[in-house]
Amino acid sequence: MALINSIISLFSSKRLSQIDYFKANPIQVQEETLQNLLQTAKDTEYGKKYDFASIWTSEQYRERLPIVHYEEIAPYSERLMNGEQNLLWPEPITWFAKSSGTTAAKSKFIPVSKEALENCHFRGGKDVISLFNRNYPDAQAFGGKTLALGGSSEVSNVNSNCQYGDLSAILISNTPFWANLMKTPDQSIMLMSEWEEKIEKICDVTIKEDVRCLAGVPSWFLTLINRILERTGKNNLHEVWPNLELFIHGGVSFSPYREQYKRLLPNPKMKYMETYNASEGFFGIQDNPNDSSMLLMLDYGIYYEFMPTAELGKTNPRSLSLKEVETDVNYALIISTNGGLWRYMIGDTIQFTSLKPYKFRITGRTKLFINAFGEELIIDNATQAIDEACRQMQCNIIDFTAAPVFMEEGKKGAHEWIVEFETPPGDPEAFAEILDNELKKLNSDYEAKRYKNMSLQRLILHVARPNLFKDWLKEKGKLGGQNKVPRLWNDRTHLEELLQLNNKI
Repeated sequence: MALINSIISLFSSKRLSQIDYFKANPIQVQEETLQNLLQTAKDTEYGKKYDFASIWTSEQYRERLPIVHYEEIAPYSERLMNGEQNLLWPEPITWFAKSSGTTAAKSKFIPVSKEALENCHFRGGKDVISLFNRNYPDAQAFGGKTLALGGSSEVSNVNSNCQYGDLSAILISNTPFWANLMKTPDQSIMLMSEWEEKIEKICDVTIKEDVRCLAGVPSWFLTLINRILERTGKNNLHEVWPNLELFIHGGVSFSPYREQYKRLLPNPKMKYMETYNASEGFFGIQDNPNDSSMLLMLDYGIYYEFMPTAELGKTNPRSLSLKEVETDVNYALIISTNGGLWRYMIGDTIQFTSLKPYKFRITGRTKLFINAFGEELIIDNATQAIDEACRQMQCNIIDFTAAPVFMEEGKKGAHEWIVEFETPPGDPEAFAEILDNELKKLNSDYEAKRYKNMSLQRLILHVARPNLFKDWLKEKGKLGGQNKVPRLWNDRTHLEELLQLNNKI
């Protein structure tokens, strides 16, 4: 097995030097990235519209191009899917990532160019291996099979011009044959669209394999892990796969699931590595096992801008370049990419934890928050608070969501939570009290609104029945490894649906 690590070291040495270079020269690398993007796409329809050829500074770029959301990109995606080309990017675009980051009925189709696949998504995957090997040169995580649990969407054809699927399906379909030799199960199973049948097929095949690495969304992997343990009668996953050593995770905060994974994967050799790979691009990798934040990957053909969340909703919001950001400030992420996205707001918010090098953590979504009373509660607050409540009450969650209870005449407002537990607390009311107090510690605006119950009463907690969130996603046709429950929402639409479903027998 030492031979495999030696081969990885040999092939990754140059790449690791490049990573060290952009860590040392971040602003220069980002400025060069912007110019490369502009010059490459200057003769596209979008490039001509905004005269990319005459833009030479990031300030000009910000002044000339608008910040856009998917609604502005959708007409271009539709035209590309119908066979037009050279609209957003000069090379032909025939793949589209069907966004699965929301439970909304409307789907997004994100253009995925060959450059984005090769120089962003696949490069990110290779960098994960290189950085892990640098940190753990004696580890054997890549000496066996990797089980990557992706989405449940098969690849579909719109017409003869294009194909679409969720990002994981696109990556699976374009993975080189030699890389597939390291993975389990095969493509025919991984591209299955029926999630529950897919789980059973994965169990059938992988139980017999030498699985050493897992990759996927923590919440959905729990479904597979529990089913494998049920099928095998084993107590933990190391009894099934003795050489299991690494879990590469992303998609949702790992914090609320950490204790469950310690129980399910108790071997002290087990290692964890977070990544940030979205339909729009691969953005970050946890490069230091002693630091939970992720390194911002600056040479994947992505130019970054950052909008302070206080600017959201303003008529002329300001955005910042990398050299202008600060630590511990919430920013909405704006990207320009080698997939043909230009000043595109993807909907995620981050905070920088370090500027030398630039490292960050994901704090939430621009649309997933509660601010009905000026409390500005974000997902990061919610996950930290529920993690601490679980720790104190010695319980574990599967998923949760929360929404406001709006003020009525003579009544004060509140936040209403519904939480599905794997191991429920002995006293749900005590859990709710701890959760409420933790939110006050983490969010001064929430604390102010809760002061003497002046604006907000203590939160309301509902304990969900088993499989509530799974059933809810299934009703919406969103059951699968890349779909996520909206954990905070500023209106009661999702919560009311869940409460109603929770009461069904």
